[in-house]
Amino acid sequence: MEVPALQGLGQRRLHTLEETLPTSQERESLKIGVPRERHGEERRVALAPSGAQALRADGHEVFVEQGAGRQAHFDDMEYTDVGAEVVGEPEDLYGEADLIVKVGPPGDDELDLVQERQLLISALNLGGTSPAFLRRLMNLKVTGIGFEFIRDPDGTFPIVRMMHEIIGSMAVQIAARYLESGASVGGAEGKGVMLGGISGVPPATVVILGAGVVGEWAARTALGFGAHVIVLDRELGPLRDLEHSLDRHATTAMASEQYLRQATASADVLIGAMMSTGERSPLLVTEDMVAAMPGGSVVVDAVIDQGGCIETSRPTTHSDPVFRAHDVVHYCVPNMPSNAARTATYALTNVLVPYLVRIGEAGSVNEALWRDEGLRTGTYVYRRHLTKKSLATMFGMAHRDIDLLIASGI
Repeated sequence: MEVPALQGLGQRRLHTLEETLPTSQERESLKIGVPRERHGEERRVALAPSGAQALRADGHEVFVEQGAGRQAHFDDMEYTDVGAEVVGEPEDLYGEADLIVKVGPPGDDELDLVQERQLLISALNLGGTSPAFLRRLMNLKVTGIGFEFIRDPDGTFPIVRMMHEIIGSMAVQIAARYLESGASVGGAEGKGVMLGGISGVPPATVVILGAGVVGEWAARTALGFGAHVIVLDRELGPLRDLEHSLDRHATTAMASEQYLRQATASADVLIGAMMSTGERSPLLVTEDMVAAMPGGSVVVDAVIDQGGCIETSRPTTHSDPVFRAHDVVHYCVPNMPSNAARTATYALTNVLVPYLVRIGEAGSVNEALWRDEGLRTGTYVYRRHLTKKSLATMFGMAHRDIDLLIASGI
């Protein structure tokens, strides 16, 4: 039963701080559906068996589509062993569940399966979102919560951060592989260099563009290999924070044209990790800078899904991940965590399960959004309304404030 949040708003205004806020009188047993991912070479699954077990222990039903965890090396028996029900057809799963949790947003074929008033929790993938997709969810009165928007009270984006940690670490692992002599790209082998070097042989130089989460974890991983690490950013604050967290083991510099040219000219590995929230990644490295890099060097543009920050980058795929430009190997695959599907699934499960538990404890979606700031900020569509101003601006659509919608009980 939904609790009118407007009543709660009135009590917040009129009663003293010691007054207890209204709460739902009974928990809600959720029916949670976990479909198999079908699009974008996605190998992750939204919920590991351990997550299904935790939700079952909390009194919820979990439905997992047959084969949903196969590419992350979770077989169907692991889900049934912890009390989840494996469902053969996606139509049956969507028809049974009142809450769908996915990695990627539903494709056009899956939108036909989404039920009226379902709760959908997934990535929105801004680059592929369309007004038609949003309107379809709104017409179905779906409550849509996007991974990219879920923000905790401390200002962090827990799911985004978790995936960015994985991307940063993977970027260095990938670069190390393509530096090896046996890595053939475009008919030429890798330059045969170890990241860390050995006694008497200096290490490789890894240049990282951006001192955010992706850049930090790329630097940590490269330092772990023993590489010489240089991090550049356009702002001094993030560089100062990075120096402190890495105990000054990495060299930092402002991303001026002079320093960019000097750093890239000596780079064995160049990692693009510069991001601007809600905007295209800034283009920092020009084609002539790439042309001046040593032959056989490796570029990993880890923010290619936001446009990339290296001029010669273009999106590639997991099945065809690399190309050469100016004798420099380029790896520009969006959705890099899909290649660490098992690790990424566990990471996603660790963040998602507490949110799902809190939805059940609230007794209704309306009350859960009212209580939980992370879920509320994560909501982009709610019962026929678009609730994100950034999306409304992007697509020229009207939007309504989520706080007012919940308070009014719409």
